[in-house]
Amino acid sequence: MLLIPLTIHLLIVWIPTILSIVLSLTKWNGIRFDNLEWVAFENYDQIILGAFQQDFFQAVLNNLWLLLFLFFGPTALGMFLAYLLDKNLRGSRIYQSMFYTPVVLSLAVVGFIWSNIMYDQEFGLATWAFGGGESVDWLGNQSFLFEFGGYGLSKNFLAILVAMAWRHTGYIMVLYLAGMKSVDASLRESASLDGCNEWQTFRFVLFPTLKPINVIVVVITVIEALRAFDIVYVLNTPRNTELLSILTTDNLIGEGADNIGRGSAYATMLFILCIGFVLWYVTNHYRKQESSV
Repeated sequence: MLLIPLTIHLLIVWIPTILSIVLSLTKWNGIRFDNLEWVAFENYDQIILGAFQQDFFQAVLNNLWLLLFLFFGPTALGMFLAYLLDKNLRGSRIYQSMFYTPVVLSLAVVGFIWSNIMYDQEFGLATWAFGGGESVDWLGNQSFLFEFGGYGLSKNFLAILVAMAWRHTGYIMVLYLAGMKSVDASLRESASLDGCNEWQTFRFVLFPTLKPINVIVVVITVIEALRAFDIVYVLNTPRNTELLSILTTDNLIGEGADNIGRGSAYATMLFILCIGFVLWYVTNHYRKQESSV
C-alpha cells in the first residue's frame, strides 16, 4: 500500500524535479542528446546578471505584486463579504452563488471573459464606465503606474490583477464563511452582554477563532501567487506582465525557445521559492503541534 503511491509520486514529482535542476546546468535544444552541453551556472548568470535580468527581475516583482495584492485586496474583501453573509441576510444564498461562481471557472476562462467583455477597447464595460467616451487599451498599456530603477507596476498588469481578484474573492469568502458558521453563537452573545460593539466583537471574539482559516488562506494565497500562469498566458503575455511561470514556459516551449537549460533554470528558481515557503510552513506547523501536546 505504501510502495505503489510512493513510486508514482517519485516518478511524477521528484524525478522530473531533480532532472529539471540538472538540466538547468546545461545548454540543450531539447532535440538530440549529443547536443547537450554542460555549462554549470551560466544560465543563472545570464538570467540574474546577464541579458535576461530585466525580464527576470520584473517577473519576480510581478509575482510579489500579485502576492501583496491578493493579501490586501481579495482577502480583505472576501472576509468582509463573509461577515455580511454570516448575518443571514435575505437572499444570502443567491449572493453566495453569485460571488462563488467565478471560482468554478479556470483563470484561462476568466482571462477570455475580461479581455472580451470588460477590457474591450471600444465596447468593454470598463471602457464604458471609466474611459470617458474614448477607446482605452487596458491590456496594452505597458507604462508603469509607479517606477523605480526601470522596474515597477505596469498599468496592464494592474488590470490583470483586478481580473484575478474577481475570481479569488469568492474563494476566500467561502473559506471565511465556513469558519464563521462554526463559531459558537454563545461567544457573540457573551460579547454583546459585556457591551462590545460590532468591531470589538469581530476583533476580540470572532477573528481569533478564525486562526486555522487564516493559515489556510495564507497558504492558498502564496500558492496562487507563485503558480499564476493561465490568465496572463491567454492574454498573449503583454509586455511588463511577465511572471516566473511565464518565463519558464516561454523558454521551454515558446516561439524561438532554443535552450531547455535556461527554461529549467527559471523553473528551478520558482521551485526554490515554493519549497522555501513549504518548509517554513511545515516546520512551524509541526513545532506548534509538538508544543501543544
